[in-house]
Amino acid sequence: MEYEVLGWPEEGPTLRLDYRQFSYAGKFVLSNSGKAVARADGKLVGAVAFNENSTAPETMWLRYVTVRKDRRGEGIGARLARFTTARILAADYERVTVAVNNPFAYHALYKAGFGFIGEETGLAELVLATDADRSRAAYQAGLDVYRTRDLSEAEESFLAAHRGVDPPATLADPATGER
Repeated sequence: MEYEVLGWPEEGPTLRLDYRQFSYAGKFVLSNSGKAVARADGKLVGAVAFNENSTAPETMWLRYVTVRKDRRGEGIGARLARFTTARILAADYERVTVAVNNPFAYHALYKAGFGFIGEETGLAELVLATDADRSRAAYQAGLDVYRTRDLSEAEESFLAAHRGVDPPATLADPATGER
């Protein structure tokens, strides 16, 4: 797997994704966010868009993380988020945040080094950050929020399997091997 930052927000990179294969494809055409990608065998399999928080310029938001439909569940999104986050923090940002709308993304972003900060967006997304508490209690608090919602059978099964467990370990940066 190859990872690359295509450009930072001020550079205005754009990326055309096939809307039939990638969620949020239309968001990547916009030039107001940075972009990073994952490729396998030269083919694009994942992308992330990111930009500064307008009220906290030391913070960068991962806005959209998407993985090609036929490659979901392989950990590509978590590894790409980890790669992108490491580059953002190396560029002297103090914090990276992300908002997620389902327990699968929540778990994947924990693998990328994020933790639940106890907040939700106005769209009922849970907010995670790189400098958050990553304890079992914090992880379970986020999962408990999802447990109160109308869920698919797969989500209910996932939450049942993760009741009372520790959060997943943070993945190594796929480019450097550092945690």
